[in-house]
Amino acid sequence: MRMKTIKTIPYGRQSVAEDDIAAVTEVLCSEWLTTGPKVPAFEEAVAGYCGARHGVAVSSGTAALHAAMYAIGIETGDEVIVPAITFAATANCVVYQGGRPIFADVEEDTLLIDSEDVIQKITDRTKAIIAMDYAGHPCNYEVLSNIAKKHDLFLIADSCHALGAEYRGRRTGTLADLTTFSFHPVKHITTGEGGMIVTNNTYFADRMRMFRNHGITSDHRQRAEKHTWKYDMVDLGYNYRLSDIQCALGISQLKKLPNWLKRRQEIAARYDKAFMKTNIRSLSKHPKCSHAYHLYVVRVPQRDKIFNILRESGIGVNVHYAPLHLHPYYRSKFNCQPGICPKAERAAESILSLPIFPALSDLEQTQVITAINTAVTDSQ
Repeated sequence: MRMKTIKTIPYGRQSVAEDDIAAVTEVLCSEWLTTGPKVPAFEEAVAGYCGARHGVAVSSGTAALHAAMYAIGIETGDEVIVPAITFAATANCVVYQGGRPIFADVEEDTLLIDSEDVIQKITDRTKAIIAMDYAGHPCNYEVLSNIAKKHDLFLIADSCHALGAEYRGRRTGTLADLTTFSFHPVKHITTGEGGMIVTNNTYFADRMRMFRNHGITSDHRQRAEKHTWKYDMVDLGYNYRLSDIQCALGISQLKKLPNWLKRRQEIAARYDKAFMKTNIRSLSKHPKCSHAYHLYVVRVPQRDKIFNILRESGIGVNVHYAPLHLHPYYRSKFNCQPGICPKAERAAESILSLPIFPALSDLEQTQVITAINTAVTDSQ
């Protein structure tokens, strides 16, 4: 007897349509597959959407964070304050430049970086703060900006979860010195892999364009336009370029972002209502923010048991994230120990990410709600 295969509802998934494919095909038939005209077109589109002056496209959200650390001059001996609940890249980018990440605790109700703990972690070696817009909820940029100004620090927004989110009527991309985005398939728009930094600072933008291109001051198309082969490598950079193929997909996807954000918010509102009188606790949302809902995170009792039950029933839940300072690398390299971020450590034992993406149907969401309610009730 053949066993029935359960179709899994993933926690996130890209949406690619015929117009996206056509946009990519057009570039494949063109003269430029990389360092061509689609790259600045995509940069201008994203920067314009955010309300920023400059966009610098790179190969991933991780590359975007690394380029941001390079732009502000992080080097050996510098400290950068980062949240304990985040993806590894938020802290890794500091280490790439020889700096030391200092982990700050998070707010109990939102899991965003706790500004009070940020203040406690500042030393004379602190050079920057990275605020991560966890799940798509903007951090408290008014308070963080005041802290950064008072202590003469750079403020970096890791908005890889938050393209299109707003804080007090301002979109992410205009709330910090530099803002990074990711275009991974589970994010709000995708280029396959890809990222971007947006900023109002021309000097930073120029440095990051050089950094993504081996530390060279011009790319192939720029040299072709000037009919020259000469170029100068002025610093050690990386090949972090994003191709025209990917940028064409990004331009096409960006046009759909407003409707996709609306759909994510509708899904989140339905989850909110469904869990209102249960033991499933949704994270809080500040009233003056527009949440982009890259993730929909809840806190549940016996999380690992609930995770296994849901996965076995075809609900592709996930966990975002284990406290970064407790990963083996950071415990070994920087002697990070349990107890330095107690709220993050407690939260990490109960958080669960539920499926949320624009193509999630009402029927599929009902399946998710029914399954998690049943699992939590039966486990008690």
